[in-house]
Amino acid sequence: MRHILTIRYGVLKNTSDFFTNITSLKKGDQVIIRSNRGIEFGEVITKVSEIADDTPIENLGEILRKATADDKEKQRKINNEMIPVEFKFCQKKIKEHNLLMKLASVEHLYGTKKIIFYYLANGRVDFRELVKDLAKEYQARIEMKQIGVRDEARLLADYEHCGRELCCRLFLKNLEPVTMKMAKNQKATLDPSKISGRCGRLMCCLRYEDKVYEDLKHGLPRKGSIVKTTEGIGEVVNCDVLQQQVTIELNNGNKICVSTRDIIDKVRDSLRQQETTPCDQMCGKDYGLE
Repeated sequence: MRHILTIRYGVLKNTSDFFTNITSLKKGDQVIIRSNRGIEFGEVITKVSEIADDTPIENLGEILRKATADDKEKQRKINNEMIPVEFKFCQKKIKEHNLLMKLASVEHLYGTKKIIFYYLANGRVDFRELVKDLAKEYQARIEMKQIGVRDEARLLADYEHCGRELCCRLFLKNLEPVTMKMAKNQKATLDPSKISGRCGRLMCCLRYEDKVYEDLKHGLPRKGSIVKTTEGIGEVVNCDVLQQQVTIELNNGNKICVSTRDIIDKVRDSLRQQETTPCDQMCGKDYGLE
């Protein structure tokens, strides 16, 4: 029986599912894996499932073994001794070639002669001469990878406003779009400094509860709608999504706060949402709205 486990690996904290026949692995174990990039060093996040030996696994990587003391020592040397030297050398060559790019990080794969240099730039950069210098110096396969500000935060940042490690470093597989509409749905402050993450873009956590807020909003009348309650008929002037309550201004000018359960009927939708028809006008007269 084969096991499918989720592994975190690489400088960008990639997470993917890998298969193995090793049954003793548990969360937190360090392992040697074969990914689509080559032989790498990774960490077990969780065990996903068991699959039969004849189940197709073409799209999965493989866990080769649990990391030994020698493996860990080799990875330590790569991180602490080799990568800093490679980073400084690349920075030096970037200056020599007057390239308009910013080096963000270097990744030296564990078991292959491959080095990946991550950089930021406003447009395309002709780094062919730079790659030649790097390949000559390290006798390795060189890959230059342009990244954006969100990937830069994943590489270089550590903790967010909440005090926890960045979600993109900790568990997020894909950096999906986050929109201003999500912030408005949650009535979060629209101050960019308070709803932006370390990358300068909207915080990923705004997306986590967005579907819940959307579902809760469907149970609320729109602002500007005319509704009937046990206290009388009035216009919705404010809504509390989480409490499922609305503030209503009655015809006599008084304002009351009621639960959606206390709304007997909706007399008229928000004027911004409706197109006035003779039928609407008739309904308005029936309820004394005109």
